[in-house]
Amino acid sequence: MIQTDPMPQKRGLIAPCGMNCALCLAFQRPKKKCPGCWGDDSNKAQSCKSCSILNCPTIQNSTSHFCYECERMPCKRLKQLDTRYRTKYGMSMIANLKEIRDMGIDTFLIHQAEIYTCSTCGSFLCVHRSRCLTCEP
Repeated sequence: MIQTDPMPQKRGLIAPCGMNCALCLAFQRPKKKCPGCWGDDSNKAQSCKSCSILNCPTIQNSTSHFCYECERMPCKRLKQLDTRYRTKYGMSMIANLKEIRDMGIDTFLIHQAEIYTCSTCGSFLCVHRSRCLTCEP
């Protein structure tokens, strides 16, 4: 069944680093679903709770709460995260941040829907898996 809204995410699901939490396996899993970086800590992994980017005072005190406002962008941690995601999952946090900064969050969300919607069932894909979790659980 094709969803009428292929982008079930909200602006609040975009992490300060540029990660779209709606793409995350922890967010998409059926049990103990993570609420995303900005959600409560109840089902978050410890690594997410203690994330140096999410807990960065510069990010927390910025207007947008995104790394692109920081004069140190990309910091060492963001570079490490970006390298890991580009290498393993074909997604760049830094490119996401630049798109959000230059095009706006709404355009970014539309672009994400274009890239990460399953052409078979219309579900949102997971960046951490090479298959649709709805079509091939």
